Amino acid sequence: MRIAIIGGGIGGLTAALAVRQFGFDPQVFEQAPDLLEVGAAILMWPNAMRVLRRLGLAESIREHGGLLAQGRWLTPEGKLIKQFRLPETGEPAIALHRAELQRALVDALPDDSIHLGHTYETYTQLPDRIVANFANQSSFESDLLIAADGVHSRTRAQLLNDGPPDNQGYLAWRGVVPYTPSSLPAATAIEIYGAGKRFGIGPLGFGKIGWWASTNAAIKPTDATRDELKELFAGWCDPVTELIEATPSTSLVRNDVCDRRPSRGWTSGAVTLLGDAIHPTTPNLGQGGCLAIEDAAVLARCLDKHGTETGAQVSAALQRFESLRYRRTAAIARYSRLYGKIGQWQRPWAAELRRCAQSLVPKRFIEHFLREIFAYDAYGVRI
Repeated sequence: MRIAIIGGGIGGLTAALAVRQFGFDPQVFEQAPDLLEVGAAILMWPNAMRVLRRLGLAESIREHGGLLAQGRWLTPEGKLIKQFRLPETGEPAIALHRAELQRALVDALPDDSIHLGHTYETYTQLPDRIVANFANQSSFESDLLIAADGVHSRTRAQLLNDGPPDNQGYLAWRGVVPYTPSSLPAATAIEIYGAGKRFGIGPLGFGKIGWWASTNAAIKPTDATRDELKELFAGWCDPVTELIEATPSTSLVRNDVCDRRPSRGWTSGAVTLLGDAIHPTTPNLGQGGCLAIEDAAVLARCLDKHGTETGAQVSAALQRFESLRYRRTAAIARYSRLYGKIGQWQRPWAAELRRCAQSLVPKRFIEHFLREIFAYDAYGVRI
């Protein structure tokens, strides 16, 4: 069974590891010439850690990340709105630098299974094989094509032709600071809510702190520098300004926040999508990478269950994969979009309404909601 995986990000690398557990030998094609240590923090919630444990990576992730045990919501002045514990579901919640996660995945794969410098363009589906075509004039023939090529997936464009992702109207910045300010409590994820602006803080491994910020596009329509970002959050409680100042301008990661409305039909014959190529999700719940990791495990189990000796078996496995993943990924994407819309409320009365609602929501409701997401077991789903 020849398997081509397009995209060497978190979803593609995890898919390669997951199918290898069932005896397959996938080949991963990544457009970047090198797998650089870029990006910022990423959250591995318990639902993702459960998969990583089955892949033999959970302890490495724990060693390189920071544990999260509770959450706090604050006002820009530092006043506590709500504090709550994260529910126990048998696995920890870990925040770490994306490069650390990528390194753990790459190190677990054979060197000759990852092909860098391959910019994917199109695929050609023939009766007995699929041909992936690359910009360097090379191609690769396979029996199955798994496209983990991100929110701007070229495979999705060819397969569904449903246009660009939906811009949600706000911007996000992320950064990493190589120390922990003394004012920060241990093992705590913090979200600070202002009018059309938010700031989040969480512990990473080795004493580092990861932070993110969001602002409505109307507040600052241009690409903000570090100094401009400081102006946007001037007067906010410690250590917001300190974290922005301590982050090198060259290390700031900025992007428009995008997602897509849930849709079906992401498999065709022996071609399927995975991760952000299917269900790009706003970062508000920190579940984008986690859902891609879940996808990888469920897809691998479907291939093992339904067989890969014939094209009909492969097609049946992919259709089952889609049917199993649609409802959960669609629900989380919708929750994340709604959470972001409320979080970005800008009018003073709306921001005050949000604060009141946050202060009144029962802790048990928060914990129940999070438990529903965190308790999912991709290896326990009936295939």
